[in-house]
Parts: sequence; C-alpha cells; structure tokens
Amino acid sequence: MNKLRAIAFVAVLSCVGCGNSDLRGALEKSKDGKTYLAVVDDNGGHCGPLTVDGKVWTHPIGEAAQIDPGPHTIACGGEIGFNIPNGVVYKFNYWGP
Repeated sequence: MNKLRAIAFVAVLSCVGCGNSDLRGALEKSKDGKTYLAVVDDNGGHCGPLTVDGKVWTHPIGEAAQIDPGPHTIACGGEIGFNIPNGVVYKFNYWGP
C-alpha cells in the first residue's frame, strides 16, 4: 500500500510540474517577457471593490495589466495570497480554499 501511495504522489508531482497552472490560476509565457496579471474571476462581483496588493484593481475582468513578479494578495470578500513568476501572463481564476 505504501508503494502505491508513493507512485501516486510522484504522478501528482509530475502533473503539477508540467502543467501551465497552479491552484489560483493559469499562466502562460508573455510575448514580451514582462509580467502581467489578468483577474478572470471576480468572486461573483458582489463583494465590494476588488483589490490587488491593497489597491483597487481598475482593469476590466479578463484584461491583463503589467505587474511586478513575486508575491501578491487579492481581496474581494476575502483575501488570498498568490505568487506570479517572472515573464508570464497570470490569469487569476480561483477563490476557493
């Protein structure tokens, strides 16, 4: 049974490593090498102003805007931390636990 668990664990790690997403969103390499955030899910849209790093996010849902790579927080009815790698378009799409 432990061997089966180990095989399953390695399979899951392999899947995570080769995908173009993480728990909070999907990502793709940007065409110009800069880093972008697109908020594609606004948590239902009825939670007050959506903020990123404590500032109101003024861009339309789904529109990518340039942002520094690294750790960020997004808030709208709850606050969530996530990390954006350098040189990608990060599409934030999951507010769940």
